[in-house]
Amino acid sequence: MSGVTPSSGPSGSAEPVPPGIDPTKAHPSRRYNYWLGGKDNFAVDRESAEMVATGFPTVRLAALENRAFLKRAVTYLAGEAGIHQFFDIGTGLPSAGNVHEIAQAIEPTSRIVYVDNDPVVLVHARALLNSEPEGRTAYIEADLRDPDKILANPVLTGTLDMSRPVALMLVATMHFVTDDHDPYGIVRRLLSVLPSGSYLVMTNATGDYLTPEEYAHNVEVNERSGVPFRLRSRDEFARFFDGLELLPPGVGSVVEWRSDVPPAERPPIEKVSMHCAVARVH
Repeated sequence: MSGVTPSSGPSGSAEPVPPGIDPTKAHPSRRYNYWLGGKDNFAVDRESAEMVATGFPTVRLAALENRAFLKRAVTYLAGEAGIHQFFDIGTGLPSAGNVHEIAQAIEPTSRIVYVDNDPVVLVHARALLNSEPEGRTAYIEADLRDPDKILANPVLTGTLDMSRPVALMLVATMHFVTDDHDPYGIVRRLLSVLPSGSYLVMTNATGDYLTPEEYAHNVEVNERSGVPFRLRSRDEFARFFDGLELLPPGVGSVVEWRSDVPPAERPPIEKVSMHCAVARVH
């Protein structure tokens, strides 16, 4: 990868900042990168991440389990379901096991469009675009909260054949879309351009396993972290899939979804607190 790589030094150390970056404002993709053990984050991201960890101490485990779910979902879709086009919104920073790496290892002709609104991700987009020669990858810098802008970008239709099934990936993304931005409307708009046989893959953090006191503390910490965040109950999460055909086992924990790890060896679902589902578009 080329470009400026932010230091992973102690909070408050001098760090080079790429153009267009506000180093005083935490960003979800860089915070997630920190939880996954990456180095592409700033002091403000680490401080925000550690603040969240005070309200949810197992947040790093949740990030890892979320990533493992993504791998299983893409493996299923690219293999058994025969899906060779992926529309991944809220991509985050490149790390081992990106969608195109998983999909193209199964079907080299797979095509992937990545979308993110973090300029640091754009700096590293070359790694995301390192496609197998038979396939294609592309990157759009845009905000999920403006789906019309994403859908109007010619990179999308220039890379994906929108007359053929597409997997819309909203993994660890929608919990950053608060109610005032009409999250259900955003998902419906994105699904509206996908043909029958497409899929929706989504995860969202939940407070279902927290006590009322833990829930209140978690919400308060997230508000102070500088990154808007919306925990959703099982019923609230399931609403995103209204009108779609849920694949077994339906709405559940990322820990459990088609996992080949023996149940006794899986982390407790309350330590991960992340709903997930995969559904087919009729």
